[in-house]
Amino acid sequence: MIILNDVSKAYSEAGQQRWVLRNVNAHFLPGECTVLLGRSGSGKSTLLNLVSAIDSPTSGMIYVDGTNLTTMSEHERTLFRRRKIGFIFQFFNLVPTLSVFENLLLPLELNGIADANGRRHALDLLEQVGLADRRDTAPDRLSGGEQQRVAIARALVHNPVLLLADEPTGNLDIDTGRQVLDLLDTLTKQTGKNLFMVTHSPEVVGLADRVLRIVDGKLQEQRSVVSSQ
Repeated sequence: MIILNDVSKAYSEAGQQRWVLRNVNAHFLPGECTVLLGRSGSGKSTLLNLVSAIDSPTSGMIYVDGTNLTTMSEHERTLFRRRKIGFIFQFFNLVPTLSVFENLLLPLELNGIADANGRRHALDLLEQVGLADRRDTAPDRLSGGEQQRVAIARALVHNPVLLLADEPTGNLDIDTGRQVLDLLDTLTKQTGKNLFMVTHSPEVVGLADRVLRIVDGKLQEQRSVVSSQ
């Protein structure tokens, strides 16, 4: 489903090129949960930006769901991202002026699919995350764990092929974080979606099918939770 073919990325700084990723090759199968590790500035966010079509590589090819992202215009990448990618953030990023249900409808409206079927699907997802009875509630009336469950439902509502989570439990206590992770794992694997997570949390690492670390611009696969610490 996701293929990185000799991907490199450089940024210009003070008149010089700084290489963040160098000749990265990897492929990821549907339903895999991949955790991405690395120190600050190692290139984790850069890699997420590339596979989500926010940015383009300096060289190499990236394929997501059979589409070559590197041949697309900026407008085409925007449409692809809107239709095919779901995002989950550490601080939830729910729209405070919208209700829980309206937050879920937003990706559907952007994709022109907020019809009766889409609304029914959104309600089904709220049921699955245990918040159907809070559909008309404002996000700031919810606990952190509840807000993150809404964010997971919103990320899934338009049926993306890829979910990207940036420290999804970083703003939650340990017990709530585990509950959110279990929910995220269940919902993504049920639908065969790829899940990429950037994290420093051992609980998240333990959930992963694959653990990758970025070192000196290269992806190194970690075979166990112990070796990834």
